[in-house]
Amino acid sequence: MLLSIIIPVYLVEETLQRCVKSILQQTFTDWELILVDDGSPDGCPALCDEYCQQDARIKVIHQANGGLSAARNTGLLQAQGSYVTFVDSDDYVRKDTYQQVMQQLVEQPEIDIIEYPITLHTGNKQREKILSFPAKRYSNMLTYWFESQAYLHTYACNKVYKRKLFNQVRYPVNKVFEDVYTLPLLLRQSKVVATTDKGMYFYVDNPQGITATAGGEQLKDLLHAHLAVLQDSQLTEHEGFATYYEHILNIQMDVCEMTGAKPTLPSFSFRGQQDIPFKTRLSSLIGIQRLCQLNQFIHKVYRRSR
Repeated sequence: MLLSIIIPVYLVEETLQRCVKSILQQTFTDWELILVDDGSPDGCPALCDEYCQQDARIKVIHQANGGLSAARNTGLLQAQGSYVTFVDSDDYVRKDTYQQVMQQLVEQPEIDIIEYPITLHTGNKQREKILSFPAKRYSNMLTYWFESQAYLHTYACNKVYKRKLFNQVRYPVNKVFEDVYTLPLLLRQSKVVATTDKGMYFYVDNPQGITATAGGEQLKDLLHAHLAVLQDSQLTEHEGFATYYEHILNIQMDVCEMTGAKPTLPSFSFRGQQDIPFKTRLSSLIGIQRLCQLNQFIHKVYRRSR
């Protein structure tokens, strides 16, 4: 078995058939599909059982509701493939994707993780966009993190991983933005990461999904995930660090504004450096707490003027 495909299932009667069909239609056939029914209270459990009866490559696991991370972790425990990937049950995969991606992995077995293109906000004419990548290999994980700005696309689903990377790694239960927590842990165990311009994952907007409904407390989880990444002392030495820091700074400002909490992001000095983003430079001059206060003041004035 070459590839294990894990699909958590919960309240997705309307989209599950499209999702599973996109796997069944793959031109690549050496896979197993693990459907993890996460205690779905609708007709999804019965649908999963039907799919299992139709194709011997499909496995179904029924469990009490534990959330997305718990469902993925259950799938990982059952996976038999040399490689593993994830698909969200709202989404679907172009039929030639795994054929092209797995061919590269077979030809270049030293690759630990491969990332392929993803269409974001599929079906939303105002927001739909394709996130594509060059055909490239990275033997330095920090270079991958900064050069490709991987911190902006930590999605679990547009990547294929060597299954052994998960021997000591699991998705964090009861956390949102679980992908941001997990990808850095996988990168620490990886020697080669590749990006490819082949294949396509279609991410479909879910109005009830966490990215659409996240409030201050959920954004705290996102902030904490990035703060964990900052524990790596080598980060600050990379030329892309200032831009990454501004990304975290924006999250910190949102958390402060939404929750009233004091900032927890540590300060770094960027004085004397070139090409420093404006907010990053400003934070080193006036401090993060004052920057958060300034951000709230500007937003308050803007709302009053509308």
